[in-house]
Amino acid sequence: MSIRLRFAPSPTGRIHVGNVRTALMNWLFALGQGGEVLLRIDDTDLARSTKEYEDGIVSDLAWLGLPWNARANQSHRFAEYEAAAAKLKAASLIYPCYETEDELDREAQDRPGDGPPARL
Repeated sequence: MSIRLRFAPSPTGRIHVGNVRTALMNWLFALGQGGEVLLRIDDTDLARSTKEYEDGIVSDLAWLGLPWNARANQSHRFAEYEAAAAKLKAASLIYPCYETEDELDREAQDRPGDGPPARL
């Protein structure tokens, strides 16, 4: 079985030392195991993700000498995610969120994390 690791930076800002450490560790482990590295751009935050930041990440990784075997963008899979959610909803395995945006924002402030949960 072949190892396949991913590095999934968000193009909402410039790459930082924590990103580089994660990329390096994944790359070294995959290399040591004869595996592959996937550069998966996590561009699901459409309001903050930019092509400029994405290009910067790609350029910085190349400058660091950290190549990848494959590249993908999460945003290119939105249709697949929506189809999966529709299938789960049809099977009554998920249900809609009835909280308002304000309620979700208040809840997000009361707990650690990146903000309110995703709405379906």
